[in-house]
Amino acid sequence: MGRCTTTHLEPEGSVTITTRKAALTPHLARLEAESIAIIREVAASFRKPVMLYSIGKDSGVMLHLALKAFAPGKPPFPLMHIDTTWKFREMISFRDAMAKQVGMELLVHTNPDGIARGINPIASGSALHTQVMKTEALKQALDLHGFDAAFGGARRDEEKSRAKERIFSFRGPGHSWDPRAQRPELWSLFNTRIREGESIRVFPLSNWTEYDVWDYVLAEDLPVVPLYFAKPRPVVKRAGTWIMVDDDRLPLEPGETPQMRMVRFRTLGCYPLSGAVESEAATLPDIITEMRAAKTSERQGRLIDSDEEASMEKKKREGYF
Repeated sequence: MGRCTTTHLEPEGSVTITTRKAALTPHLARLEAESIAIIREVAASFRKPVMLYSIGKDSGVMLHLALKAFAPGKPPFPLMHIDTTWKFREMISFRDAMAKQVGMELLVHTNPDGIARGINPIASGSALHTQVMKTEALKQALDLHGFDAAFGGARRDEEKSRAKERIFSFRGPGHSWDPRAQRPELWSLFNTRIREGESIRVFPLSNWTEYDVWDYVLAEDLPVVPLYFAKPRPVVKRAGTWIMVDDDRLPLEPGETPQMRMVRFRTLGCYPLSGAVESEAATLPDIITEMRAAKTSERQGRLIDSDEEASMEKKKREGYF
């Protein structure tokens, strides 16, 4: 394996907590308090935690909760983004701007072996690309820095294998996950003990729903990547999914011409693998209204979820996020 490629973006500025526009509902206040308690528990219990930052709305909420948990100081851990080099350009711009705004250290890691092998989501396929550029890259980065706990923004309502996760998800040597061998979680009591080579993935938003996240984003006036808001974008229809042509690396198939459609994204990832949805929701209230009527999962457009039967659980057993 080649040398890992990790970029340190130096922290700037000071911690910023946005001004709340509306009072939290009792439900959101309870979720916020639970998540902050989880984040503080990790900081108090582990030697070297890290917060995984995927740039999406859930990561944004998790980051905001971490800032609140330790205000007026900074969270005692860095952010880390696993960069496949195929994220939407707007995501990367947003990531760098947020790191500067909150003044936290941001580690960016890309799998150098994958780059050398030319792995990409188009020629290599979604399964191999995800394995090499996401799962292997994440394990490289965690081992390189010696992190023993990693926060993730996953929620139980996203996908059936994620519903099996505990809030404190034990990972064995090599970052393996066995859904049949998880630790019981009684009320708010968590078992944080690990041995050498073991680690914990922590999911402070486990009990949140997609609707809760957007309701909190609205109440707290949190910034999100503009791709979540509907506007005309160049897309092509593939296998029933609108794929945005974000740069000239996406080869057009015979007879295929990008067309401008009013679309937005409910979930963000590598752009050739993330389907857009047709929508008129151009503001946060519009998105909230759309969420109330939604009948489908936000991950219906994520092609990596349908690589094969039980795809996500297989990926997680191998060390995926």
